[in-house]
Amino acid sequence: MRSGKQNNENLNNLLNFIKKIIPRLEGTSRSDTTKKNISLLFIFNGFNFLFNIIIVRLTLDYLGQENYGIWVTLASVLTWFGYLDFGLGNGLRNKLAEAFAKDDLHLARVYVSTTYAVFSSALIIIYLIFLLIYRNIEWTRIFNASARLEDELSTLAFYVFTFFTINFILKLITFIVTALNGVFSLATNFLTVLLIYFLIKIHPSSLLYLGAGSALIPVLVFLAVSVFLFRTKYEKITPSFKLIKLKYSKELIGLGFQFFIIQAASLIVFATDNVIIIQIFGPKDVTTYNVAYRYFNYIPIIFYTILTPFWSAYTDAYVKEDLAWIRNAIKKIFHAWILLSFVVLIMIIIADYVYSIWLGSKIDVPFMLTILMGLFAIVTNWNNMFAYFINGVGKIRLSLYYAIFVGIINIPLSIFLAKYTSMGITGVIAATIICLLFGSVFAPIQCYKIINKKDKGIWGK
Repeated sequence: MRSGKQNNENLNNLLNFIKKIIPRLEGTSRSDTTKKNISLLFIFNGFNFLFNIIIVRLTLDYLGQENYGIWVTLASVLTWFGYLDFGLGNGLRNKLAEAFAKDDLHLARVYVSTTYAVFSSALIIIYLIFLLIYRNIEWTRIFNASARLEDELSTLAFYVFTFFTINFILKLITFIVTALNGVFSLATNFLTVLLIYFLIKIHPSSLLYLGAGSALIPVLVFLAVSVFLFRTKYEKITPSFKLIKLKYSKELIGLGFQFFIIQAASLIVFATDNVIIIQIFGPKDVTTYNVAYRYFNYIPIIFYTILTPFWSAYTDAYVKEDLAWIRNAIKKIFHAWILLSFVVLIMIIIADYVYSIWLGSKIDVPFMLTILMGLFAIVTNWNNMFAYFINGVGKIRLSLYYAIFVGIINIPLSIFLAKYTSMGITGVIAATIICLLFGSVFAPIQCYKIINKKDKGIWGK
C-alpha cells in the first residue's frame, strides 16, 4: 500500500510540474511568457543536443555508412515535409495569438477545431493516393541503392509514411504550445536512443526495423502529450466537432496558403540536398554531408530556441501597437546572433578534432564543406532573425515571391555546382547559401519599414 501511495504521489508531482511549465492562456505578460518559454526550450534542447550526438554515432554503428546514408535521406525529406502543413499551422499560430490578445477563448477553440478538421481531411486524401502508388515506385532508384533492398525499402516506405501521416496531424499541438517543442524532441530522442540500443543488442543491422521504429516513436509522444494537454491546461480550446466552422477556414487558409508556398520553397531549398547527393554521388557521400550538417545544425537549433516564442509575441505586440517592445526584442536577438556567429567560427577551427572524437576515423569531412556549413548556419540565423517578425505580423507577400524564386533556381544551381564543377558535395550547400543571401538583403529592410510605419506597397502586404 505504501509503495502504491508513493507512486501516486510521484506521478502527481510530475503532472504538477508539467502543468507549471506550460504557459497560461491568459493573465501572463508577453515578456514573462517569452522569457519563460526561451528558458524551457534551452533546458530541453541542451539535452536534445547530447541525445542527437549519441543517435548519430549509434545509428552509424548499427546501419553502416551506406544504409545510414539511405536512412538519413528518407528521414530528412520527411522531416522537412513535416513543416509543409499547407500553411495551416502558422495560420493557426497567428490567429490564436490574435484571439488570445482579445481574450476570446471561444474563437480560439473554433480556430483549433477547424484547423484539425481541414488538415486531417487533406492528409487522408494524400495518404489514400500514396497507398495506390507506393508499390509501383522504384525505391532503389530513388535512393541509388542495391536492388536487393527493393522489398525492404518498399515496406519501410509504407510504415514510415503511415506513421508520418498520423504524426503530422498530432503535431499541430506544437503551434499551440511552442514552449513544449523541446519536451517533444527530448522525449522522442530519448526513446530513439533506447530503440537503437535495443536493436543493437537483439537484432542484426536492419534498415526496416530502425526506420519503422523511429517513425512510430513521435506518434506515441505527440498522442500522449496532446491527450494530456487538451484534458488539463488547454481544456478551454480542446478541438470539438461542434465547433468546426468552415467559414473560418478561409481566414486560416488565406494567410496559410502564402505560408504554404513559402514552406514548399523551403522544402526544395533544404530537403533536396541529400536527394541530389545520393543521386549524383551515392549514399556514402550523404553520410559525409550529414555529419557536417548535424555538427553545425545545433547553432540554428539554439537560435530557433530563442526565436520560437517571439513569433506569437510579435503578433500580440503588433496588434497592440507596442512597437517599442518589438524594437527592443529585435535588438536583443541581434546580440544573440553575433554571439552564435562567433561560436560558429570557433567550431570551424576545432571541427576536425571534434569529428575524430565523435566518429573516430569512420568519416572524412572535407574542410571546405565544414567552412560552408558554418557559413550556412550564420546566414540561416540572420534570415530567421527577421523572418520570425515578418511572419508574426503576417506581412509575407514579399517573402512569398522570394520563396518562389529560390525554389525555382535552387535545384538546378545545386546540380550544376555539384556535378559540373570541382566542388563536389560542397557545391550543394554552396547553392543553398547563394539562395539564402537574397533574403538576407530584403528581410531587414522590410522589418525596418514595418516597425517605422513606412511599409508601403509590397513591403506591407
